[in-house]
Order: sequence, then structure tokens, then C-alpha cells
Amino acid sequence: MTRLTTRIGAMTLANPIMPASGTFTEDLADVFDLGVLGAHVLKTFTAEPRMGNPTPRVCDLSAGMMNAIGIPSKGLDHFLTRTLPFWRRYDVPLVVSISAHSHDDFARLAAAVSVPGVAAIEANISCPNIEADGRAFAVRADSTGQVVAHLRRATDLPLWVKLSPNTGEPVEVAQAAEAAGADALVMANTLLGMAIDVETRQPRLGNVMGGISGPAIKPVALRMTYQAATNTRLPVIGCGGISTLNDVLEFLIAGATAVQVGTATFQSPTTMLRLLDGLDDWLAARGIASVADICGTVSLPAVSPPMPAAMPPLAS
Repeated sequence: MTRLTTRIGAMTLANPIMPASGTFTEDLADVFDLGVLGAHVLKTFTAEPRMGNPTPRVCDLSAGMMNAIGIPSKGLDHFLTRTLPFWRRYDVPLVVSISAHSHDDFARLAAAVSVPGVAAIEANISCPNIEADGRAFAVRADSTGQVVAHLRRATDLPLWVKLSPNTGEPVEVAQAAEAAGADALVMANTLLGMAIDVETRQPRLGNVMGGISGPAIKPVALRMTYQAATNTRLPVIGCGGISTLNDVLEFLIAGATAVQVGTATFQSPTTMLRLLDGLDDWLAARGIASVADICGTVSLPAVSPPMPAAMPPLAS
């Protein structure tokens, strides 16, 4: 499948299909050959062990799901001694997703995971920032730039920055990540939402609010992918509501270099395998030599010239 070969900065992937963080576990190795994927993106972890949020942590929605899992983590030591040896067995780039609540903690964790066997770091900066009164790093351009700069100084590994849809300034945030040294952008994380049980009148999640994922957020993630791809020079990895071949193609045409598949894997564990085969067949049927040839090829409508402020008088 050489037509699927994908480059993300200095990294070469066999194809552009990979899991989204938090939806990919070692158990999938019993379902299909994980060696066929373009990259392995692991569940986000923190330096210290964490229990996560109170239950219930997940609820179904009509077009996806909502979760408030809270990044439960077994910590850095468990990752280095137990998790990393398992994934080193695969000849597939390993992308480690990390989270922290301060600039310095992010930097220390990035340095600690910059070890042989790790191909890139994905910084999940949608988490609360204690240095900004609990607001997520990725909702503001200044806090995004600050944390990415700290991360950049801490590691020489390729740095992917996962941004949040919960911002009113997506272009500015993406540009701040680029200016601070990001190597790629992941667009995007879950969209903040809430659901209520009308019988009990209580929130359906123990944390009250949670992150929406699945088909419901696809238009938002697609829009953000297009905005990042057209306003930065960085590779963009599309993420959000991808479950069909058409979804993959839309993200690539909008400007994504690769895509991540999340919630769809819960519904069908072989989704990524199906998308991988479908994409190769689609390109072959159209005689397209490389998947890169369709990236960023969206055809925009012609823009009509603006109407004059006032119509000139008719000639007599």
C-alpha cells in the first residue's frame, strides 16, 4: 500500500489511519493485527497515578457519546516499565499522549517519556491549567503558546499538540502552537456538553459535564481541521466523529494529513482496518498514486465581488 504512505513532519507513516487517544488498548491485539496501522496513539496519562472522575463516567447520545472519565492514569513508572515494552514490539511509530496541570509538569513529563521506542509526543492541552484558574490551556492563544514553548524546550521528539473545540479563537490558538514549536496539530478533542436524566433530574454524568464525541462533533472537527490547515504550515491530524470512508476523505480533502479514529472503535473494533482497506481501494479505483494528492484539495465556491455601496446613476 505504498500509495498510502504518509509524512507528518519528519515522520513517515505507512498510512494515515491511527487511533485517537483514549480509545486504543492492548486488548485490540486480539482482534486484528495492530501492525497495519499508521501509528499507535496511546491513552493519555499523567506523571502521577490518578483515579479519574466519579461514576457514572459515560452516557450514550443520539449521535455519539459523552464521557467524563477524568484521565485515570497508572502513572509514569507504569508506562515505562509495563506499557512501553508491549508497544515496542511493533514496527509502528508510537505516539505517547500526556497531560499535566502546569507548564513545568508538562515539561518534566515530556522529558521523562523522551526515551527509545517513543516516536512522538501528543500533548493533550485540553486539560485544566492551574496557572490560569483551571481554564484549559487550549482555549486561549497565550496559554497555548506558553505550554507548547515549555514542552518544546523539554524534548527533541516530534511534538503533536491536541487542541480543543471549546475555544472561540481556534485559528489564533493553532497559530500560537505553531509559533511555539509544535510539529503537528491534532484537531480536535471532545466538545464540552451536559445531559440530564429527566426522571431523577440529575446530570447523567458524575462530573456533571463531559466531552461529546462521535458523529455529533464531526462538522466542528472538520471545520477546525480546515481552519488549521489553511492558517498554519503544520501537518494537521483530523479527529472527531470519523467512522466511514467518506469521513476520512472529507478530512483529508479539507487539509488533514492523517486522521484519528476514536468512538467508532468502541462500536466496531475493526473500524480502522475497514477504513484502511477502503481508502486504498478508493485511491486505486481512481488511479490516484498517493494519498497526499488529495490532501487539501477542497474546491471552494467562487466569491462574488462585493456590491457597491450605492448604485451609480443611470446615464441619460
